[in-house]
Amino acid sequence: MRRALIAKIKIAQKELGLDDDTYRAVLERVTGKRSCADMDVSELEYVVADMRSHGFKPKAKGNPHGKPHLRRTSSAAMLDKVEALLTVGGKHWNYAHAMARRMFGKDKVEYLDDTQLHKLVAALQIAANRKTEKASGDDGVRKS
Repeated sequence: MRRALIAKIKIAQKELGLDDDTYRAVLERVTGKRSCADMDVSELEYVVADMRSHGFKPKAKGNPHGKPHLRRTSSAAMLDKVEALLTVGGKHWNYAHAMARRMFGKDKVEYLDDTQLHKLVAALQIAANRKTEKASGDDGVRKS
């Protein structure tokens, strides 16, 4: 946690274009200390918050779409289908991870076996169909 905060502060320093003297002045203004090494976690968090208030926008780390990294090539097509259904539904990969957790007790989509992944795709397709029906005004009642 501490190292991650220090790394975030250094990234903020670079993105905000702060030279070393200005950077240390910011640290001293916020915490009274001129070095991150002398700060505890709460002080580091204050520095990050201050840098955010001055325009620093931390970027999400890792995969920008949250798409799982799988070694199994047999699941690649199913993952592409999951991604397509999420995109159509305007959902993030966290939605699929939550469904995997709810349906199978697995925390992430990449932990699903092929059968479970197939069932997840079916559930996402049903949700997408429901959304399409609602958007078109179809209430699901058949008219004769």
